[in-house]
Amino acid sequence: MLSPLSCSQDGLYWDPALNQRMTCADVRDETHDVKTFTFVCSERRYFNFSAGQYFSFEVETGGIVERRCYSISSSPLRPRSISITVKRVEGGLVSNWLHDNLAPGMEIQAQGPVGNFRVPTESEGKYLFLSGGSGITPLMSIVRAYDDAHVFPDIVFLHAGRTPQDFIFHDELEFRAGTMRNFRLILLPERMGSKPGFVGAVGRLSKEYLGSAVPDLAERFTMCCGPAPFMATVRGILGELGADPTRYLEESFDPVSDDIAVAAESVGEAIVPKFKVTFARQAKAIEVSASQSILSAAKKSGIRLPSSCASGICGTCKSKLVSGKVDMQHGGGIRQREIDAGMFLPCCSKPLTDLVVDR
Repeated sequence: MLSPLSCSQDGLYWDPALNQRMTCADVRDETHDVKTFTFVCSERRYFNFSAGQYFSFEVETGGIVERRCYSISSSPLRPRSISITVKRVEGGLVSNWLHDNLAPGMEIQAQGPVGNFRVPTESEGKYLFLSGGSGITPLMSIVRAYDDAHVFPDIVFLHAGRTPQDFIFHDELEFRAGTMRNFRLILLPERMGSKPGFVGAVGRLSKEYLGSAVPDLAERFTMCCGPAPFMATVRGILGELGADPTRYLEESFDPVSDDIAVAAESVGEAIVPKFKVTFARQAKAIEVSASQSILSAAKKSGIRLPSSCASGICGTCKSKLVSGKVDMQHGGGIRQREIDAGMFLPCCSKPLTDLVVDR
């Protein structure tokens, strides 16, 4: 229901297994630091994806090819194009490049869709959507898909942001709250900011607030997307309120990632240790901060490693760890038996010791 009908005709749809070119068709400002980029397939194919999935995009900046994953914010029932909604991140290599350079008519390499942040087919009842900041994008795709399909399940959508002027899709959300059946919108700014006219609670999400705003929370399937601290808060609150953990699905949308060029260094070199990482086949060794992924450090040093999603999901960068230990926070791109055999994903692994990698 939340994805277009499949078609058996070869060449009609975008091939998710290939790295292909998209053409930017439109750029739209959403807030002072958020833009929506709309793309069409350069070869005039249709897109076939499920609401909640994402694409991996490839950008060359500073002579290095960077890859980032962005959730689709458009409806899959409008398959002629896809949209992504990107917040400009301070120091972010790719987000800043997109904001400053990408314009209609330009092409960009992309691969996908992938991702399992989708409405469970067995849950046809009541939903609670919780988003923080840019984490609204996959949930917006789901809401738009429901509206396009003229299917209106019971949804409470709570979106948290810094200030009212930071609410992405604010006007559209208010419109849908007034026109979609069974759709209730709750906007929660952390502080008021300078935008006049906002009426509602102000502050951070809390057990007391969520329990009062959504008294039937325990009856709802919860989908959550946002920065890691936001999702950790949500998990804690849901646990305290007695929500069933098996009826909870989340998608990480943390801007504190490899898209920030110098995040590790800003902490102070005396605090964040560095380790020697040796790439055996290339006979190269680099220093990697304990707060930096091995893939990111390798790219910055000009060492080429296969990669795609850069988020621990696709498994493209899977490598053999000859020696050493890593902190790997993957998203399903590697199996336990592979980990037991000494494999790891450099894109989502940070060094805990000196390492030797079979690359």
